[in-house]
Amino acid sequence: MGYRYIGSKARIANEIIKCLGAPTADDSYFIDAFSGTGIVASKAADLGWNIRINDMMMNATVVSEAHLLSEEDVDFSALGGYVEAVKKLSVVRKEGFIWREYSPASALQVGIERRYFNEDNAQRIDGATNLIHAWKREGVISDKEFSLLLATLIFAVNDVANIAGTYGCFLSKWTQQSMNQLNIVPLELRRNAVNYSVSNLDVFQVNSRMCDVVYFDPPYTKRQYASYYHILETIVRGDEPIVEGVAGLRPWKDNASVFCYKTKALKALVKLVISQKADRVLISYSNDGHIQLDELKKELEKTGYVEITEIGTIGKYRPNQIASSSGSDVNEYLIEYRKFMGD
Repeated sequence: MGYRYIGSKARIANEIIKCLGAPTADDSYFIDAFSGTGIVASKAADLGWNIRINDMMMNATVVSEAHLLSEEDVDFSALGGYVEAVKKLSVVRKEGFIWREYSPASALQVGIERRYFNEDNAQRIDGATNLIHAWKREGVISDKEFSLLLATLIFAVNDVANIAGTYGCFLSKWTQQSMNQLNIVPLELRRNAVNYSVSNLDVFQVNSRMCDVVYFDPPYTKRQYASYYHILETIVRGDEPIVEGVAGLRPWKDNASVFCYKTKALKALVKLVISQKADRVLISYSNDGHIQLDELKKELEKTGYVEITEIGTIGKYRPNQIASSSGSDVNEYLIEYRKFMGD
């Protein structure tokens, strides 16, 4: 199973964690304020950190939380266990919202043929989504079990989506992968529980204490995550929004990130960093971003100490094979900021 996510830190997470180090106090939190897939927070949990994950996108925090859950957190006692719950999800089908809007059935239903999923898989996604949300409404599953099942479904959905990498658009021709039957498989759980919390706040509402470490991995370019992962957000929310255009985007502009605008990104990031009370703020950034690293360093040094470490390369987002063959990797950096005492 895979999760094709723009800017994923999976390849360099270990290097980031080396810079983070172990917690210095029992009540210290690692705060991942743009959690994305949650891979960095998961690695921090392995080191013994208390964790707080935040992302404005609910599909991101659902997947991030799944990396933190232990067997004791999600016993699914009302359903006979996690494996049995997944089995129940695998056999239900429904001609619902995903089938109507994001499969070829949309040609007759809404007048635009969208090929995100074949009709069979779309019905399976609708059936599983509907059942998960029904179990939650009826009190059959807990909040943590709800998140885990949604994350489990998201991983399965990604494996059969007819897309180049994100849900910003679908492919005109069906890939072999998209013709496979949706296969919902239980995720691996932790053996030991993690002390964590989850929020879906605007990042400027995320607060920290001096003993915490805040980690920011903001959007680097013009690509808006709210539009690129709109279908996953719809599955997690369980709603039926009015969608528009050939791609069938759900309304997303209220969740547009200021960091995706070149003229606003530098000022916004500096404001975000210096507003934190944490003694250490870590920032992931790349040479592919809107902001020039020397400009960011210059602005941050007005209020604190700044150290920049080059930690590796990751693949640049490439929407198709032509771009992949001609594209190059981008250099990733970790910026550490420590505010001057008394500021």
